[in-house]
Order: sequence, then structure tokens, then C-alpha cells
Amino acid sequence: MGPMRESLSEALSGPEQKRRYVRRLFATIADRYDFITRFLSFGRDAAWKRRMIAMAAIVPGERVLDLACGTGDLAFLSAGCGARVTGLDVTARMIDLARRKPGAPPATWIVGDMGALPVADSSFDVVTTGYGLRNVPDLPAAIAEISRALAPGGRFYSLDFNRPQSAPVRAVYLAYLTLVGASIGWLLHRDPDTYRYIPASIRRYPGAAGVVTLLTSAGFREARAVPVLGGFMTIHVARKPPAA
Repeated sequence: MGPMRESLSEALSGPEQKRRYVRRLFATIADRYDFITRFLSFGRDAAWKRRMIAMAAIVPGERVLDLACGTGDLAFLSAGCGARVTGLDVTARMIDLARRKPGAPPATWIVGDMGALPVADSSFDVVTTGYGLRNVPDLPAAIAEISRALAPGGRFYSLDFNRPQSAPVRAVYLAYLTLVGASIGWLLHRDPDTYRYIPASIRRYPGAAGVVTLLTSAGFREARAVPVLGGFMTIHVARKPPAA
């Protein structure tokens, strides 16, 4: 069965269903991923990623783990700061595309799951992700894994779509993403549900404030949400407590 044959409501009805669906979905769209992120961000995606890495203030020699790394944008920016970078994605094709990008810096690439990271405890100084938290089947479990991977005092940075708190604004925003996503999905894959997944996932996402609450509950300090594009996007920032 192809990745878009089941309805989105069925695909997102539980963690295991979402895990299967997301894996199939991103394997399908991997070769179009860069185009879609640029298109849906009005061409601003690269600037937002540069802003987040600037906020991270990465220094040479720091160990950086980029989760849901896609084709490597954030990993490359971190490597440009002199970091020792590991990029992880659940989709093997994404990792392959990242490795093959022109000018790709030295990095370690891993096919793996954000909910069960194949890394040692306290092994990274910085963890980043672009559009990662919204896609995980079990968000608290993924945040717990991020905390485990970070060294004491380590920093976490996440860029993602937000779910606006205002109901009228949220309705217009999601309607726009649904219409555009359906159109692009039909043009590129002959399946409108391919990119209708984005607004469907946003509807089930806790939003910027909800993610801050989850980070704080997981023991992170200084957790905050930085609005981007008038609050339609968010950069989350948090720090793991230092060692006692």
C-alpha cells in the first residue's frame, strides 16, 4: 500500500500509526523536500535556519546533533561554525541526499529514530532540529531522548510551524496550508494528501506554548519560544541543567 492510501485521520490516530505513516511519507517526498520547505516558507526557510544557528552561538569543537536532519541544512551550518556534527534522520534517502550535496562538510550521518536515539548519554553539547518535533509520534519521549543525549548545560534549538492560539487566525492559516498542500501534492505526486499532512499534523501539535511546557516538565531550563513570521513559525530554545 502506498504512503497516501490511508486517510490522514487514520494515519495520525496513534503513535504507531503516525510512525509508519511518517516513515513512508518522507521516503516519498525526500527528493522534493528542499523545494517544498522553500516554497511553503515563502523562500525564508534558509534565513530562519541561519538565525537559529546564530542564536545557538556554536563554537569550534562543540558536538552538535541535528535531528530530523533532512538533506542537511542545519548540520552544514553547524559544521560551518567548526562543530563536530552528527546528522540523524529516519529516512535513508534524506541521509543519502545530505551526503551527496555539493560542498557537504565532514559529518557523521545516522539513519535513526528521534524517539530512540542511537547515541550515548550526555554525548552532545547542542541538539538542533528543523521541523522535527511536530513529526515525532511521541513528543514527550522525543524530548526525553534529547535531554538524555545532551551533556549537562547543553542547549536545544528547534524550528517548526506553530499552531496559532487565535481560533480565527488558526482556521485561515490551516485552510491556506491545506489548499496549497493539496495542490502541490497533486502536481508532484498525484496525491493531494501528501502535503495536507502538514496542516493535519499542526492541528494535533501542542503549539509553541505547549512545547515550552513539555520542555520545562522534562527538566529543561530557560525554555522559551521565539516567534518567527508573526508567530506562524517558532524557534524553541532550552537548556539542560548543569551538573550538580
